[in-house]
Amino acid sequence: MKILVIDDEKNIRDSIAKYLSTEAMEAVTANNGFSGKKALEENVFDACILDLKMPGMDGLEFLRWLKEEGPVLPVIMISAYQDLKDAVEAMKLGAKDYIVKPFEPEELIIRLKRVISENEALKKVESGKLNTLEKNDFIGDSKKISEIKSFIQKIAKTKSNVLITGESGTGKEVAARLIHNLSVIRDKPFIPVNMGGIPENLLESELFGYEKGAFTGAELKKIGIFELAKDGTLFLDEIGDISLSLQVKLLRAIQDKKIQRLGSIQPIPIESRIISATNKDLEKMIKENTFREDLFFRLNIVRIELPSLRDHKDDIPALTGYFIKKFNKIMDKKINSISPEALNKLMSYNFPGNIRELENIIERAFIFCDSNELKSFDIDIRITRKQSVKIGTLQENEKQTIIEALHRWNWNRTRASKELGITRRTLITKIKEYGIKE
Repeated sequence: MKILVIDDEKNIRDSIAKYLSTEAMEAVTANNGFSGKKALEENVFDACILDLKMPGMDGLEFLRWLKEEGPVLPVIMISAYQDLKDAVEAMKLGAKDYIVKPFEPEELIIRLKRVISENEALKKVESGKLNTLEKNDFIGDSKKISEIKSFIQKIAKTKSNVLITGESGTGKEVAARLIHNLSVIRDKPFIPVNMGGIPENLLESELFGYEKGAFTGAELKKIGIFELAKDGTLFLDEIGDISLSLQVKLLRAIQDKKIQRLGSIQPIPIESRIISATNKDLEKMIKENTFREDLFFRLNIVRIELPSLRDHKDDIPALTGYFIKKFNKIMDKKINSISPEALNKLMSYNFPGNIRELENIIERAFIFCDSNELKSFDIDIRITRKQSVKIGTLQENEKQTIIEALHRWNWNRTRASKELGITRRTLITKIKEYGIKE
């Protein structure tokens, strides 16, 4: 990380730079706002530590320039003067934090890491807004999602059957469409069918079609989903929900690469690629004799396991940015950002409903948001009783961890907060919240 340190006192500049180096941060120093502007023309920085009172261009003037003409950069204002008016003005001009001299270096580092982390998350929100709504791509650049994208690039070139597994709401249909869109049959049909959403007595006729007069009520010939897919891609979602009798017929169609409409003896060749998906444990179902092993082997030529959102939380900001763009278009609104506090609220939630739940939360926030920025109070996260019990247990553990850290550091809140990986301000809030007494 590269940090710009602007202060007219050389000893303060040098001491901050020296301490930053112990945290593997590189410091570039400047003695006033004019020198700081020059440094920004020559370097790209992750954050700026800015003194308030300086000769020439002072801190507030520098902030005004930065807001109007300079690069987007998180700034921590430092000052020897405890002037609330200056602090408020600095925050209005875009400073992310305000710390009064003298301060402990550990406190500065904790706050610096926080504002850098928040800024990086907001950058990801902006990157998510760049995704086109028609792209049907996985959004995010976390290690897990990057690996899946790379894997899809490889398997898309083949026509092998693919089984996509993962919890509900993790994006299984998005993955299926991406495979199709990157394949050599991208100009052929992509036909999705929710196997669990069609009544069992209708599913066979939906898949294979029927001839006129095949059964009572069949007044016209119907083309089945397999035929509609032709030599394109057939996406069978919730494959684990179909009965054993239908599994037999599906297996025969995949093995023989041909089907028969109900009421017909004429075989129809099929060349479609089969992509299936489920949130169920098919291996467990095989042991329980509720899913055929031979069908599983036919479907499971290539396997993709999609991670839950709680396992790639780094992608929440980019996904949030994407949904902001999506609902601006749908609802004809102009909400162009999300506050750091609102984003932190999302990042601290475990999303049992995964990406679909995140989308629902952003949609709900859009309905009630009356400004051009989503605030923390717009983010309505519903917690079930089961989750509430779990959170209660987590809170008890958190309280005990805080007490132990405070005892180890003889109630030095700065050192305890550093060990806990939170800001001193957050620690003080937690102490009050849990009623912890010294």
